[in-house]
Order: sequence, then C-alpha cells, then structure tokens
Amino acid sequence: MSFLKRIGLFILTNLMVIVTIGIVWSIISRVFGLDKLNGYVPFMMVFCAVWGMGGAFISLLMSKWMAKMFHGVQIIETNNPNPQLRALVTTVHELSRRAKLPKMPEVGIYESADINAFATGPSKSNSLVAVSTGLLQRMNEKEVEGVLAHEVAHIANGDMVTMTLIQGIVNAFAMFFSRILANLVAQNVDEKLRGIVHFGVVILGDIAFTMLGSIVVNYYSRKREFRADAGGAKYSSRENMIAALQKLRSVYDLPIPPEEGQTATLMISNRDKGGLAGLFMTHPPLEVRIETLQRGTRL
Repeated sequence: MSFLKRIGLFILTNLMVIVTIGIVWSIISRVFGLDKLNGYVPFMMVFCAVWGMGGAFISLLMSKWMAKMFHGVQIIETNNPNPQLRALVTTVHELSRRAKLPKMPEVGIYESADINAFATGPSKSNSLVAVSTGLLQRMNEKEVEGVLAHEVAHIANGDMVTMTLIQGIVNAFAMFFSRILANLVAQNVDEKLRGIVHFGVVILGDIAFTMLGSIVVNYYSRKREFRADAGGAKYSSRENMIAALQKLRSVYDLPIPPEEGQTATLMISNRDKGGLAGLFMTHPPLEVRIETLQRGTRL
C-alpha cells in the first residue's frame, strides 16, 4: 500500500492502462503480422501518439472512481447529520462559488491518520474533493479552509486535464521507444525466441520509460502546486493558506508514526528531498511554498 501511495494514484492507473494496451497490441500485431509492415516506424509513431494520449484520458475518466475505491472515500451529503461534515461541504461549495466552478464538486471523507486531501475528476463540472479523517482531527477551521481552497484551485485551474495532456505526451514517447528497443533486441536473438523476447522487452520498456517519464510529469506537477497555493490564498486567504502549510511543516518536524511511513501528507506535500529523489517528488518543499506565499511571488 505504501508503494502505491508513493508513486501516486494517477501514475499507477495510467501505467496499468498503458501496459494493458501494450499487451493487447503485442498480441494483435504478432497474430496479424502488423510488425512486418513497410513504414513500421511512422505507423508506430501514429499508433503510440493515439494510444498514449488515449491511455492518459482513460486514466482521467477513471480518476474519481479509482480515488473512491483506492481510498474508500465516503461522499458527504449536504444534509449529513454530523455538523462538522456539513460545514465541510458548505466550505467547499462556498470556495467553489468564489472560484466560479460551473458545478459544485462532490465532497468526501476517508479514514486515514495522514493529514491529507486531494482533488480529482475529469473536468470542472465533474470533480471530487476529499479529505482524510486525520486532517479534520489535527487542523483547525482556518487551516482546513486553506487546504480546501488549495484543492478547489486545482479544479479551477484545470490541473487534472493539463497533467493528463502532459502524461499523454510522455506515454506516447514511452510506448514508441519501448517498441523500437524491442525490435532492436529481438533482431539479435534466435528466431524461435524473437516473439517472446519482443513481447517481454515491450512490457518492461513500457514500465521503465513511463516511470522515467514521470520525472517530467512531476516537474510540471510541482509547478502546478505553486499555482494552486496562489489560488488557495485567493479563494480563502493568504493567512489561511500559509497556516495550513505551517501546520504540515510542524507535523513533519515530529517523528512520523511507523504506520504512516513515507506516505504521510503525500497529496498536500512531500518531504524536502534533494538529488535524484527530488526529481520524483510531486510537490515542492514546504519551506519553498511558504516563502513563495509570504513574498507573494508568482511562479
């Protein structure tokens, strides 16, 4: 479970889609001899572009369903008998009106000791904002509002679609290079083994190149986080947004409970990691985000 959280739900779903497409296509191309066509490379470029983007958008369309299933999100109705949960829905809806969303997001809660929240969904008219029970227990009202404003800003900025387009481009390159590599490797083995070697290299290549491409995806993800912080400050207040990030920083200053491990607050912030590990972080360091808000810097 901790590994799945660490690589991110969207990347996991996308990878599953791409590998599935790769397996199906490898079988079809071998059965019908499509890999022997003249102009194989241009044909594969078109194929990978179509299915690379298609895989990303399939992941996007599945995002709300996957999030609900993966985290066990329970949707909160506006007439919920719990006043804290009713207030949560009211706050999300008010922030959404300030952000001029065309339709109110669904609001959900899930059981987790993590201080965590996320927004997902295929469009501004079909979105979900979910928070963990740990966040509600360990943050005050203003801090919670700052977090919710940040997530609403993600929806208002169209970040899910933007990141899907970027992921689609990465998918296309990953699929293309894995198949070119598979052809090169398969040509240098015994003819009887070429089929299975080609198949194996394609699948491994899809996984390896997609994970490598996540460096590019995560770079843009970090940039979008700054925009969401700015949006959170706009829809709530700069003070509330900074207070929420400072609360997260204070939590990080404490030892992390063993059951949380490295997954704590993944969707709001990552630990400050430099070097190679920093390339795979989806969020900028907390200190940088706080300083950017305090300076009012636009990134």
